[in-house]
Amino acid sequence: MTNRVLIVGGRGRIGNSVAQDIVTHTDAEVTITGRDPNGSLSPELPPDRSHYLALDLADSAALHQAVAASNLVVHCAGPFHYRDAGVLKTCIEAGVNYTDVSDSRSFTRRALELRETAKNAGVTAIINTGIFPGVSNSMVRRDVEQLDSAEQIHLSYVVGGSGGAGVTVMRTTFLGLQMPFDAWIDGKLQQIKPYTDRETIEFPQPYGKTGVYWFDMPEATTLPETFPVKTVITKFGTFPDLYNHLTWFVAKYWPDSWLKNPSVIEFLSYVSYGMTAVSNNFSGVGVAVRSQVTGLKNGHPAKVCSIALHENAAAAAGIGTGSIAQLILEGKLTKPGVWSVEQALSTELFERSMQSRNLNINQEWL
Repeated sequence: MTNRVLIVGGRGRIGNSVAQDIVTHTDAEVTITGRDPNGSLSPELPPDRSHYLALDLADSAALHQAVAASNLVVHCAGPFHYRDAGVLKTCIEAGVNYTDVSDSRSFTRRALELRETAKNAGVTAIINTGIFPGVSNSMVRRDVEQLDSAEQIHLSYVVGGSGGAGVTVMRTTFLGLQMPFDAWIDGKLQQIKPYTDRETIEFPQPYGKTGVYWFDMPEATTLPETFPVKTVITKFGTFPDLYNHLTWFVAKYWPDSWLKNPSVIEFLSYVSYGMTAVSNNFSGVGVAVRSQVTGLKNGHPAKVCSIALHENAAAAAGIGTGSIAQLILEGKLTKPGVWSVEQALSTELFERSMQSRNLNINQEWL
């Protein structure tokens, strides 16, 4: 019997990348949803294995019907700052496995609260599965496993221009500036203001030395729960560096009331997206993820560093989520409950999935 995958909100560039990965690496048929009753699919998807379904997530009956007809649901309808866990709850009620590309701490918290409910229903739900969070989480797990004990996790990300994604990614960036967030530092939660404490990181070309700043990521919540470390740092930056300075200025000097105004967020998102449409021509739309874990090895201080590089950030997110979807469909990743990637995926399965997709992740001792 052919597996059927429902990709909620799959018409965006990240959702389309997820769909392409699934049809490339599995025999499943994909149904992509959108709100437009006259919507169409990307011509890159095989017409015999891909279908479009007009679906409003507010229509609970229609959502339940679509979920119940599927073997797996992939939630790609961001920004996840605005989403409740309704799709996940529907999957649990229908007994259908679930994964998503979520990147919001608040959404992650709501999803993880359903762990026992999903476990009792026998539903495997893996959240935060894109490139960051997602592949980044598994990079950390692999680095931690090289040490006898880990003390600090330092994650940094850089994206070229728009990252090959749509305006939703811009919204996510500016939504992340709205309020301070808790970070796990020196064994306790400390409040951090977003886009502060610039740090220059040496990334592979074309990025080179690029500035990164504190940014609210769900890994900052899940990694300390998974590994007994004292500190988890998550920093983000864009390339070219001009965008970092502009975002820093907005975060530092614009009134909170502006940043919490949906109209202002929309304005900033579309202006930024328009700017990257020009700068993408020389910056590229790639992504680099750097994981550095500090701890002890054979009684001595040690550092392990991993770097992943891809020429298209949206495609890289598709690889992260598509690989999880494949493993769930093949029965190789079965863990009833709601989990972040590093809590569910073994390093062996992670490495095998990345190798099959030619995503090279270099690891070295520092």
